[in-house]
Amino acid sequence: MRLRSAIAVAAVVGGAIAAYLTVVHYAHLSPICTSGGCEKVQQSSYAKAGGIPVAVLGLVAYLGVLLTAAVRGVPAALAGAVISLTGVAFSGYLLWAQIARIHAICQWCVGNDVVIAVVAVLCVARVLTEPDAARHRERPMTPRSGR
Repeated sequence: MRLRSAIAVAAVVGGAIAAYLTVVHYAHLSPICTSGGCEKVQQSSYAKAGGIPVAVLGLVAYLGVLLTAAVRGVPAALAGAVISLTGVAFSGYLLWAQIARIHAICQWCVGNDVVIAVVAVLCVARVLTEPDAARHRERPMTPRSGR
């Protein structure tokens, strides 16, 4: 339960970042920024995927992880791990884009990168320690009684 709670808390933090960036996008505001690159990153072509703001995609992903944290069992744990590991891969791609293509760093994006990495580690740990999975791994092979 503690691991699921930690996943939920981290997903809420990531969701808050994604929600802020979603509001900034749709309200046509400049994000609060101390790195000096947030607005450039938010206005780049990399800020959308398939016409959808990546902040919206992040918000949906964090909501998905939050839902999986609310459910016991291996299928939910696996779903959370898949969502978060996909998020890590996509965040890595976007970090590369900031450095190599946009030549600007967004502090909110880097904050999201850290949060999704934490979420992914927690979700993978959950898969490895979920009670159903642990029970199946540790079940001793016993011969059947001969009646």
